[in-house]
Amino acid sequence: MKLFILINLLVLLLTNAWAGSYFERKDVKAFIHTMVEEHDYPGAELEALFRSVKQQKQVAKAIKTPAERKKQWHQYRPIFITQSRIENGVKFWNQYAAILAEAEQQFGVPAEIIVAIIGVETYFGKHTGKHPVFDSLVTLGFGPTRSEFFRSELKHYLLLCREEGLDPSALHGSYAGAMGLSQFISSSYRHYSVDGDGDGRRDLWNSPRDIIFSVANYFKQHGWKHGQTVTQRMEFSGDATQLDVNNKLKPSYTSEALQKLGFHVSTDSKDLVSLIVLNQKNTQEYWMGEHNFYVITRYNHSHMYAMAVYQLSKEIMGRWSSSQVDQ
Repeated sequence: MKLFILINLLVLLLTNAWAGSYFERKDVKAFIHTMVEEHDYPGAELEALFRSVKQQKQVAKAIKTPAERKKQWHQYRPIFITQSRIENGVKFWNQYAAILAEAEQQFGVPAEIIVAIIGVETYFGKHTGKHPVFDSLVTLGFGPTRSEFFRSELKHYLLLCREEGLDPSALHGSYAGAMGLSQFISSSYRHYSVDGDGDGRRDLWNSPRDIIFSVANYFKQHGWKHGQTVTQRMEFSGDATQLDVNNKLKPSYTSEALQKLGFHVSTDSKDLVSLIVLNQKNTQEYWMGEHNFYVITRYNHSHMYAMAVYQLSKEIMGRWSSSQVDQ
């Protein structure tokens, strides 16, 4: 019994020591100093926040193995292209049809793409994240993996909270610090979110107009081309060993170049495209990623993510269109 008590006491002491260890670090003190000097952020508030930080071990582990890196397409697709997600997408569209139509007209981004993004990101608001954003960003910003990026996001997060009147210690999001139904990271929240309802705040949790307009604005600012297609599947009759299958996201092929490799391309566009290779269980699918496909990857830098958004958008649009005819 004494040994058990001693072990628990030791664990408690180590936990308490860790809770205060961030504040004692030189790089943390330097970060606080920069926020105070360059952004006039209250030093006492920052000190209190850093003294109460709890390391998020799950976050540090999750950031190393996102689903886009450890799954093949035949494993990844069923996560997002489900009957339940399609049906809930139709319900979301019906509920906010007027707002989606207004956003499409104002920003030039199709309603089905906006709906699909929200569906893939948070299942239409059911899963907005359970991780404390401040603690997650501190864990990542002062950790070994992509620390510079996440430290910048921590800065943006603190400035965002000040701008929007939010409590930095109260918000929860994804393991990478993405927030709201649209899952914007802090820098994207500051740069691309829109006060769609005109109440003086950009609320990506509770305001449908803010959420929908912000997603549409994100795509517009990243160059979405209204009226242009996203991707098309290609038949292949060439030598697969001669292909570059690294799924480079930025368009770098001409249609003529793909044809010379053995692809059957049904377009005469002069725009550059990308070659997307998706691994099924026993075969491969080949797709041509057009400019708007690349724009979707600006939301999440993954060809499988962009394809999931695209295919979910098509399923939802087809089901929604049919429901309109039946009415």
